[in-house]
Amino acid sequence: MNDFDSLTRDELVAVILELRSALETLKEGMSALDEENERLRAENEELRTRLGGPKGGGKQTPVWVKANRPERRKRGRKNRGKWFGRLRETPTEVVEHALERCPDCGRKLSGGTVHHSRQVIEIPETPVSVIEHRVIARYCGVCGKTHMPRLDLSGEVIGKSRMGVRLMSLVSYLHIECRMPKERTQGYLAAAYKLHLGLGEISEILHRVARCGKAEYEELLEAVRGSPAVNADETGWREDGKNGYVWSFSTPEVRYFVRDASRSHKIPERVLGEEYGGVVVSDFYSAYGLLLGRHQRCWVHMIRDLDELAEANRDKRGVGIWAGKVKAVYRRAKAFSSEDAKERQKQRLAFEGELMRLARPYVKRDVPQRVLAERIVSFLPEMLMFVECADVPSDNNAAERAIRPVVTARKVSGGTRSSKGSDTRMTLTSLFATWRLRGEDSMECCRRMLTATSSFPSPAPA
Repeated sequence: MNDFDSLTRDELVAVILELRSALETLKEGMSALDEENERLRAENEELRTRLGGPKGGGKQTPVWVKANRPERRKRGRKNRGKWFGRLRETPTEVVEHALERCPDCGRKLSGGTVHHSRQVIEIPETPVSVIEHRVIARYCGVCGKTHMPRLDLSGEVIGKSRMGVRLMSLVSYLHIECRMPKERTQGYLAAAYKLHLGLGEISEILHRVARCGKAEYEELLEAVRGSPAVNADETGWREDGKNGYVWSFSTPEVRYFVRDASRSHKIPERVLGEEYGGVVVSDFYSAYGLLLGRHQRCWVHMIRDLDELAEANRDKRGVGIWAGKVKAVYRRAKAFSSEDAKERQKQRLAFEGELMRLARPYVKRDVPQRVLAERIVSFLPEMLMFVECADVPSDNNAAERAIRPVVTARKVSGGTRSSKGSDTRMTLTSLFATWRLRGEDSMECCRRMLTATSSFPSPAPA
């Protein structure tokens, strides 16, 4: 007999109603749990999709993992018109490798053919050569005199120097072309040739080479003065701890450098001469404007400033449009070509008129274009000389490239210690830069120059 048998009908009805109410409550809770489960499942699928994982579970792939590249059919290697591998050198020494006896039966072997070869490029371990020239005095018993040969070392040494022209050329090449300080040059000679030279000896070698090249240095100056166009630039150079400047003057065939404490217009006037009739290509530095004659200002500097102006005023659309119009005039001027001198002059004036119309509205106004507009107006006769003169460049890149090694040498050495050192540096820099510009072997050119200026044979002693 259970507990429900003792209950009356009314009590049983009350229990049934209570249980039905509890069941309804459980159903509602289960329904809420099902909804929450579906929401969580949908959120889980969304997160898997964001993370790049597979739907429905499984191993997830991180978002930073790239998908496998689809298979592609490999194409055949493209035939090159030129082979870029290292060509075999002409051997200076041949070493043959052959077996003297058969490794199987021990029979002596002979003859044979070359199966394959392999080249090894190596530098020799050669110490410096010290050549002692001994002059032998011989007595003649017939005439009763002692005779000695005339010692002729022309082409090997300069005057009474102990240093040969090849060694002097190498020291100059390392110091100027390789921009090695004297201490590094000293270390290299000791490591490569087992030769110790004092720093004073290295300095004297450089001074002597510069003295031998003085005549050719003066010839470079005359070539610059006779050129129809000269690219000019300057950079800082300290001498004995005092600030100064290196001036560069470049033509398609010549590089000429000179050092001076001043940055005034007197330096290019002294170098080029008051009667220079060519065109001076330069940046917008005012010292060049005081030179008499014609000028061409660098458009690379101008375009760089126009781009910076447009970038600094990106929120002002008119500034960028104005800068683009100025550059468009330059591009059309650069593309213009004619064999007729009068036509070139006429077209130059036409382009100048376009620049003036673009610049004039912004002169003396509080607008971003004011500085460059006033520059155009001020330098207008010097902006488009390259249109009239076909052999004049529109930029000053030649001078920029010429002076870049000088800047590097300044950063390495910090400058020179005396005016003599500066003169030597400028002379050698001009010579080596000119030889390199002409595509010549600068070290060999230096050796030939020293050989040509070597002393005459010394007379035989009485």
